[in-house]
Amino acid sequence: MNILEWHTIKLDSVLKELTASQNGLSSEEVKLRLEKYGHNTIQIEKKISVLDLFLSQFKNLIVLILIIAAIVSGVLGYVQHEDEYFFDAVLIITIVIANAVFGFVQEYKAEKSIEALKKMSAPLATLLRNGEEVQVKASEVVPGDIVILREGDVVPSDARIIESISCYVDESALTGESVPAHKEAEEVDSTAQLADRSNMLYMNTAITRGKATAIIVTTGMNTEIGKIAKEIASVEEEGSHFEIEVEDLGKKIAIGVFAIVIIVAGTEFLLRNGDPVMIFLIAVSLAVAAIPEGLPAIVTLALAMGTRKMLHQNVLMRRLATVQNLGSVDLICTDKTGTLTENKMTVTKIYHQGNVVEITGKGFDIKGNFSINGNAASPKEFELLLTCAALCNDAKKTSSGFKGDPTEIAVLVPAYKAGYDVEKEILTYKRVDEVPFSSERKMMATINEMETGHVLFAKGAPEIVLDKCDYTYEKGKIKKLDDATKKKITETYEKMASEALRVLAFAYREVKLSDYDDAEQLEEKLVFLGLMGMIDPPREGVKEAIASCRDAGIRVVMITGDNHLTASAIGKELGFSGKSIAMEELDKLSNKELREIVEKIDIYARTSPAHKVNILKALKENGHIVAMTGDGVNDAAALKNSDVGIAMGIRGTEVTKEASHMVLLDDNFISIRNAIAHGRAIFDNIRKFVAYLLAANSTEVMVIFFASLFGFGLPLAAVHLLWINLLTDGLPALALGIDPPAKDIMKRKPRPKEERIIDNRMVMFILAIGISATIVILSMFHMVEFGDLVEAQTLVFTAFVLFEMGKVYLTRWYYKVDLFTNKWLHVAVLSSILLQLIVLYTPLSQYFRVKALDGSDWVIIGTGFVVFMVLSFVLLKLESVFVQRDVRDQVPVKS
Repeated sequence: MNILEWHTIKLDSVLKELTASQNGLSSEEVKLRLEKYGHNTIQIEKKISVLDLFLSQFKNLIVLILIIAAIVSGVLGYVQHEDEYFFDAVLIITIVIANAVFGFVQEYKAEKSIEALKKMSAPLATLLRNGEEVQVKASEVVPGDIVILREGDVVPSDARIIESISCYVDESALTGESVPAHKEAEEVDSTAQLADRSNMLYMNTAITRGKATAIIVTTGMNTEIGKIAKEIASVEEEGSHFEIEVEDLGKKIAIGVFAIVIIVAGTEFLLRNGDPVMIFLIAVSLAVAAIPEGLPAIVTLALAMGTRKMLHQNVLMRRLATVQNLGSVDLICTDKTGTLTENKMTVTKIYHQGNVVEITGKGFDIKGNFSINGNAASPKEFELLLTCAALCNDAKKTSSGFKGDPTEIAVLVPAYKAGYDVEKEILTYKRVDEVPFSSERKMMATINEMETGHVLFAKGAPEIVLDKCDYTYEKGKIKKLDDATKKKITETYEKMASEALRVLAFAYREVKLSDYDDAEQLEEKLVFLGLMGMIDPPREGVKEAIASCRDAGIRVVMITGDNHLTASAIGKELGFSGKSIAMEELDKLSNKELREIVEKIDIYARTSPAHKVNILKALKENGHIVAMTGDGVNDAAALKNSDVGIAMGIRGTEVTKEASHMVLLDDNFISIRNAIAHGRAIFDNIRKFVAYLLAANSTEVMVIFFASLFGFGLPLAAVHLLWINLLTDGLPALALGIDPPAKDIMKRKPRPKEERIIDNRMVMFILAIGISATIVILSMFHMVEFGDLVEAQTLVFTAFVLFEMGKVYLTRWYYKVDLFTNKWLHVAVLSSILLQLIVLYTPLSQYFRVKALDGSDWVIIGTGFVVFMVLSFVLLKLESVFVQRDVRDQVPVKS
């Protein structure tokens, strides 16, 4: 039988098809089916092995060029019988492996964190097996199992209902419908859409009310969620902008090195009949000089340190490279429920005896105050209303918090705020009968044994309850409900509804048990008690976080499945001033019209996951870099295709988390704002140390190139260049990578999508620094080389190291960073200088082919350093006159 038809056939046929009975499967049969169908788990993509994860760290052009340089050095060492070339090769390979280890460790930790989240949320299922009720892991459920589901349970796999008692299921994670769906056992027409299959239960949906018994029909990847997971797995994920940029940088460096080597080789052959070995040495030196060996490692470390900070602020990054994308985000599409709001319905207003009572406190907090027109109100005045709300209620407070339907919890909490001993009331005034809530009746009633006799308490939709009321309760007395009072009550609940409050009415009547056969017969001639209006309130601090994003030039858009009225009310409270649109209007738009209108709309109401995908597509086609939040299974496609897909750690399904780039562990919008600030800070730091590293490497290339071109000889050996790069790319660059965020980090516009890390400003910086250092260093080398080549190389070698340390501070000055905000940078600079002195004045000098410098050498180096710093400063000042500054470095912006 086609699994898509389970909802259309009779229950007997379902049991026959699955070779099962309502008493459950035997243990032996479960083992056989587990072998046949496999575990009941969802897997979006093939699990990457530890080895594959490690090897993936080498898929980078810069790393490949380094490996080639190491091989060349090794071959040269073998041919020339020179240990120094083997030393060069070992040093390069050590740097490459260190970089790979850093990247591997961080990404491995991220994957382990995701696995830990899965284990923490691994559900259990209550089944009938061997005729007895047992609890097993949801992953061990098999087709034919009989599952027993009660309020609060999560459905372990797709199932056909056998029996349903007032069962309502939250299917929003799968269908996008925000209202719980009513479930029953009768078969459904074959044309019914997924959301209309009332006799089916689907994996990862939750029972919000009532109970049901069902038979599992499919498991794992054959479930509805499994089908979506397969579709997601087939979507090819784009590389991050940063990954593309680093790859592009590697290509440019490779082309540059090759071009320079050709020029040098041609010059040597044509002008000086050069020695092939010498040309080979120069080529290796140029390759080593041009490549910033530490760039991949420093980038990885900067990203890793940033993700560690983010984790402390409830953001788990699944891919390191996505961190940089965060800094470029110019538009956030966010859910409302739970992200902008508390995801806890809260009664904020009570209508009683003609007065509107305001209630403070949010969510499940049992502390709050009651007031009328700003004056304190005593809960004693509406005690009977609060009693009705507490007793006509299936929610309850446990040691671990409130359990039950969100609406019922909301109307229960005010009784606790009033200081009532609700548990004692429930035990004292025992429920003897009830009429459960149903979507057809739109109300619920209970009969409780009170001190004065038996009382029926009712709650439900205001128009339904009010229609059943003949009386009203005022100042302790029951009065006839006249038309004027009825009109005022109607006007009040309509006004509350227009404020996006969900409104329930409450009523009661005294009854005699002997007067009825069915409690529903007594739902007439009721006494009206009052109204309660509730809403899911905004989270604390979210309004300020949204304003902070707008200050940063980031547009925030709300996409919700809630109705237009509720979405607009919450939006207004959070400062959304743009237009809003509902699903019905979206469906009428062409792709061109949608692309135009998404630039004007701030609130999308009654949307489905399919709408999310279309909105995302239109925004990306318009050139936006989009961060998209989601929690439901059907959100996974939108998350995977967005620039930054953000899954909810608490409400999110496992499929959504697997498809995401990052997970919010607290489901809070504030954490998105914080993550973007971190992303921007990390990009700033990457740009600084890239500028620093390339300025250093460009100097090395220019010195070797022009020395060769002018026939000066080789100022530096490959081992010297590697050591300089190791000191430059090591502690100082790493210290730049952990610079604290700029104070105006969230006052700038986002980085344009087409802007690269290496912009015009950086090119001018690199040229100014490179030219200054090259002029000074070649002058020093030319002065000394005729006396002693080793001494001249040692002097240039040491000057290079000191110049690189000076470049650190020039970089910070150029990018307007306070020189004293990073103590670790000063430690790094001093440590690098100390390491250079150790090389000069210890036996290590023989491995580097250098000699100890005397006082006169230090005078030359010191003079050269001062000239270099002054010349660089002058050139950079001139550059600021001729090159337009990035306005984001100067002017705070508002959006």
